[in-house]
Parts: sequence; C-alpha cells; structure tokens
Amino acid sequence: MHSATAVILVSGWLISCAGTHFDSPLERMEVSSPATWQAASAGSDGKISSGWLREFSDAGLSQAVNDAMANNQDLKAASARMRQAKESSIAGKSRTKPRIGAGGSAGFSVEENGDSAASESERYGLSLAASWEADLWGRLRDLNAADDAEYAEARADYRGARLSLAANAAKAWCNLITAEQLLELAHSTLDSNERVLRAVERLFKGGAGQGALDVQLGRTNVASSQRAVKAAQLARDNAARAYEVLTGRYPSGQTWASRELPELKRGVPSGLPADLVERRPDLAAARARLFANAKRADAARKAMLPSLTLTGSSGTPVSNFSNLLNPGYLASSVAASFAQSIYEGGALSADARGALAANEASVHAYSQAALEAFREVESALSADSSLAEQETYLVTEVEQAALAQKQAARDYSDGVNDDILRVLESQSRATNSRAGLIRLRNERLQNRIDLHLALGGDFETEPP
Repeated sequence: MHSATAVILVSGWLISCAGTHFDSPLERMEVSSPATWQAASAGSDGKISSGWLREFSDAGLSQAVNDAMANNQDLKAASARMRQAKESSIAGKSRTKPRIGAGGSAGFSVEENGDSAASESERYGLSLAASWEADLWGRLRDLNAADDAEYAEARADYRGARLSLAANAAKAWCNLITAEQLLELAHSTLDSNERVLRAVERLFKGGAGQGALDVQLGRTNVASSQRAVKAAQLARDNAARAYEVLTGRYPSGQTWASRELPELKRGVPSGLPADLVERRPDLAAARARLFANAKRADAARKAMLPSLTLTGSSGTPVSNFSNLLNPGYLASSVAASFAQSIYEGGALSADARGALAANEASVHAYSQAALEAFREVESALSADSSLAEQETYLVTEVEQAALAQKQAARDYSDGVNDDILRVLESQSRATNSRAGLIRLRNERLQNRIDLHLALGGDFETEPP
C-alpha cells in the first residue's frame, strides 16, 4: 500500500510539472472607488437609516411596492431559480462523499438433458457496494466552492430582482398619479376653453365688435382640448395597466392612485460614501461569479492529476433462497483504483485554458459593471440637483402664467383688448407650464428612485 501511494504522489508531481503550468485564476477583483461622488456637495455625511422607501414617506407608495412584492410573477420565478440553485449546490456536495448502493437478484433456469430428467437451478443474490474518490488535490473541494458561489450569485440575483421590482413598482405608482393629474388638468383646460368660447359667442351675438374669426378660433381650441382629454384618458389607463401587471393583477386599467405625488422629505445627504455601491446585487452577483469561475478553473487544472478511487462490495450469492441472509455465505471485496489520463488529444489542457479564459472574462465583466454603477450614481446625483433647481424656476413660471391668463381673459371681457389670440396664447402657456410642473415633479421622483437603485439601497446602510 505504501508503494502504491508513493507511485501516485510521484506520478502527480511529474504530471504537475509537465502539464499544469497555467496562470492561477483570480478569485477577487478590487475596483478603485472615488473618495466621494463628484456630483455630491461638500458637507457632513448623513446618518444611518433603513429602507429607501422611507425617503418618500408615502403610504400609498409603500403599499404599491408591498403589493408588487407579494404578487409579481417574475419575482416568484426568480425565487424559484434561487431555490433551484440551492438544491444544485446541495446535490454537488455529494461528490466528496461515499456512494453506497444495494441490489438484489433472483433467477431460475431449466436445462434439458435429452431423455434424462431436466436439471433445475436457482440463483439468488443480495449485495451492498460502496465507492469513494479520495480528493487528493482538492479538485472536488474546488467544485463544491464553485457551487456555493453560484448559489450566492443566485441569491444576489434574487435580491436584485426584489430591488428592481420595488423601484419599478414605485415608478409605476408615480407614473399613474402623474397621468391622473394630467387628465385632471386636461379636463380643467377644456372647462376653461369652453368658458372662453361662451364669452366670445356672447360678445359676437351682442355686436360688441368680435367677429366670426374669434368664434372659430374659440371652437378650435375647445375641439383641441376635447382631443387632449381623450389622449390623457388613454395615457392614464395605460399607466394603470402597467402598474396592475407589476402587482400581479389583470390589466383592466381600473386602478386609481392617490391625488398627490409623494414628496421628497430631504435632499441627498452630502458626502455619500462611494463604497455604498458595493451593496448592489448585480455587483455582488458578479463577484460571486468571478469566484465560481476561479474555483472551476482550479478544478480544471487539477483534473489533469491522478485520481484515486476506493471501492468495496459485500454480498451473499447463493443457490438457495433460505441462505440469502446467512452470513456464512457472505463474500466481500475491497479495491483501490488509480487513474491517470495520458492522452486525450489535448482536451484536458483545452478545458483548463478555457476555464481560465472564463475567469478572465468575469474579471473584465465585473470591472465594467462597477464602472457602469459609478456612472449611474454620478448621473443620478447630478440630475437630482439640476431638477430641484428647475422646479424652482418652473413654479415661478406657473404662477406668472396663471396671472397672465386671468389678466388676458379679464381684458377681453372688459373690452380693453379685443385680440382673442392673446387670450388663447396665455391660456396655452398656463396649461403647458402646469403640465410641465407635474411632469418635472414626477421626473424628480423617478430620478431619486434611480439613485437608490444605482446605490443598491438607502443612503447610509453599510455594505455587508
């Protein structure tokens, strides 16, 4: 036995020297993060909080996300894939454990002997067999580690699916409220245009100087507003259907949301730590994938080394059924087998090189994913500041447009100004500015949700 072990070890050393000189795979990849986000203003760091939805302090928004988490079919599919990966990891660990099997057999034969009486014979057997591969070089342990990493990747993918679903549900809820507000604005604009038309028609019939052209322009504006109402209604129904599908309901378009958009209770904390991005599920999955590929590359290199398998069997082959369980007829054997691939046309070397290439690809993929994550955070931070400033200007625009609309209508009714185009233009400006403010506030919410998605959570919870 000692001589056999020596042969195995010497053979392994020779094969290692001759055929496994490959570069070691990378198990981890460090990405250089900026000290702070360039788009963030200077100041003290924010305090730790939990749950990015709390940033909006809106019960309807939280309920929308909870409904999506409970009923979304894509999330349920992601959960099933995660459980599948877990079971695969458990099944893979059997490679390092003995395999034991039991079997039984029974047979009856008749042999004719010409004129003599036929001879009959019976055969019975009960056997127990076991085999175990000794993990001399750690190849099986590497494969187990790769399976565990792939399960960790599946868990990260599931967390990513949850985060993405929460963000999409929150966005859909805000889009639905926005669509409802725009529909309400369309109805309000139609009412305003109908009032103007009635005033123009009254002045025209009274001979106050207004001509048929003013009436025609007023009727054109009413028709345009009626069309806008229909378009806004369709947009609202489509927004409702998008939200209903996310929450696992039939897309009937009958869901109605809150009257007001959620409010941002605070700005982005200054000096956000750049390493918060490491919490992102897609980066966690990429790190797990990198490690799994590294371990599979290690296993591929070690597959070129000798393997040792121990086998044993025990059974009772008898010709009489009554002796089947009689230990006096027990036959046993124990054996050790040594295997070493000598030539397979370069397949093993190619497998090892391919595994190393896969590991290299995962390194570059992780680096690129990290850069994309940094870009998304920087863009969202820049947009957050810009949109806040735009809203300040747009609020002033809405206020002034509303005053101009009232003044133009008053002047027209009092005969101070008989130009209907000024009335219609002021009305159009007021409507457009109000619609722009509704859309901008939704855009701010959408961008803040994108920021949380890019960061992988709230503003302060440290990465695990």
